[in-house]
Amino acid sequence: MITEDMVRAALKNVVDPEIGLDVVNLGLVYRIDILDGGKTVDIDMTLTTPACPAGPQILEQARREVMALKEVYKELENVKINLVWTPFWNPSMMSEEAREELGFF
Repeated sequence: MITEDMVRAALKNVVDPEIGLDVVNLGLVYRIDILDGGKTVDIDMTLTTPACPAGPQILEQARREVMALKEVYKELENVKINLVWTPFWNPSMMSEEAREELGFF
């Protein structure tokens, strides 16, 4: 069955084009639920700003990357990406790796 770690790994392929880092290390993924025996993946994520011009593309790429897991996990039928604004994203949510990459110490 598909796991949260597998979903996170797929989401690491989703890069914010303005920042050049993936959405997981940026801290944009808040919640991942695997439901209905792996048939549904429900994800809460945010963007760095409500005015992010690449927002629709980032969200669609996230959905596609997770849905691609269906090639291995045939039970996967639906990926739901929920855009949330609470808590509002800030740089402290980035991984240590992302902070180092961007020069935040």
